[in-house]
Amino acid sequence: MLSPFNRSVTLAAAVILAAVSAAYAHHGWSWTQDGFFELRGKITAIYIGNPHATLDVDAEGEVWRVEMAPPSRTIAAGLTEEVAKVGNEVAAIGHRSRDESEKRMKAVRVIVGGKTYDVYPDRVPPA
Repeated sequence: MLSPFNRSVTLAAAVILAAVSAAYAHHGWSWTQDGFFELRGKITAIYIGNPHATLDVDAEGEVWRVEMAPPSRTIAAGLTEEVAKVGNEVAAIGHRSRDESEKRMKAVRVIVGGKTYDVYPDRVPPA
């Protein structure tokens, strides 16, 4: 039988492991569907920051969260808050959430103003 101290330590370890697992799953690709998905609409919000840059996109009256790469990678691709502005038309290509009730996707390519930004160049769809 575990002492109260050991039970507390075991419980704390389990909570930390669960949190780390959830964070890893969220930041990886396991939450996305296979196959490419394209979303078109207008940018309603842009965030270039940690842990990932995001766009909120109004696509036919539904607001989608478009997750991109971490900020350093997104900026290296040329996509910044000076390039993509609220109100701009945007196309995002990537993978949508496995949970189809969730309006969320992870983009590998973003097109704004006719210019293409490959935020995950190693994952872009074949031409």
